[in-house]
Amino acid sequence: MSANRYSGLTKAKESSEVFLTKSTYKENPDMYLGDLSFKNLKKVSNLNPQQAHVNWGSVELVDYLTNDGEPLQGLLFKPENFDASRKYPLMVYFYERNSDGLHNYRPPAPSASTINIPYFVSNDYLVFVPDIKYELGLPGPSAYNCIIPGVQAIVAKGFVDSDNMAIQGQSWGGYQVAYLITQTNMFKAAGAGAPVVNMTSAYGGIRWGTGMSRMFQYEQTQSRIGGTLWEKPLYYLENSPLFFMDRVTTPVLIMHNDEDGSVPWYQGIEMFMALKRLNQPAWLLQYNGEDHNLVQRKNRKDLSVRLSQFFDHYLKGAPAPLWMSEGLPEVQKGKTLKYELSQ
Repeated sequence: MSANRYSGLTKAKESSEVFLTKSTYKENPDMYLGDLSFKNLKKVSNLNPQQAHVNWGSVELVDYLTNDGEPLQGLLFKPENFDASRKYPLMVYFYERNSDGLHNYRPPAPSASTINIPYFVSNDYLVFVPDIKYELGLPGPSAYNCIIPGVQAIVAKGFVDSDNMAIQGQSWGGYQVAYLITQTNMFKAAGAGAPVVNMTSAYGGIRWGTGMSRMFQYEQTQSRIGGTLWEKPLYYLENSPLFFMDRVTTPVLIMHNDEDGSVPWYQGIEMFMALKRLNQPAWLLQYNGEDHNLVQRKNRKDLSVRLSQFFDHYLKGAPAPLWMSEGLPEVQKGKTLKYELSQ
């Protein structure tokens, strides 16, 4: 019961010998040999020696109270050279509950949809991942009641630059990003991937990959409304960020792809068009032929660059790249990257 994550346990057929992997956030999941007593495990691989040359960071479990006084936990990631006397920009990522992943090893890799935590930590960001406890019929307010006090608890520690905080999430997390920026302006920038912003229009859709009705999701599973659109119309409206977009002042980077089989593509379009109609800063990234999460490595690398440039611009004062200041006409997609910085 050491402070590690263990996985891949395999036993030899003719003896009591076993091998398994053991890891922490800092320690790569290397292979260990031992026996069924699990004492004196011997490390027999060294798969990631190059990590020694990277500003890697650490993670700790943080306790805090929701707005309702319920105890919750979150993960706080800090750079390896963390200095408590400094003020750091803060990235906030969330999806249901993640605190049980305290000892997960998180390799740096091009992003399929969400911020890569070790990349941002290595570049002198703090990253906070709060847990969320939901109440039936109140997915949006539940997210607010759990995420905001968690962020406030981190700010109270004294080493967060509270003027430079951002949120990012994908899918269900993207929905919560969209909802939160209608309720608070405490974040300087936001990233929403594949967000459901209009539960009334998404309710009647199907999942492209299976043909399954989407109604179950809103009534009983992740959205947790607890009834049909006709039984609880106000719950569907009040939990849909689209109807409150006129409150948004936070710059938003949206990603939604044209072959998304989980969240209807037009949800991201509805959010983007609403914000543009309201003259609020918003960008829509759309990768042709990609599903809910990016598969092609070139697109993952492209998204990673844009996430970094977007948040560096708003939280660190870096110059805006040309794709933010000039945009990209449809006819130039795939021909011009415009990663260069504006002058």
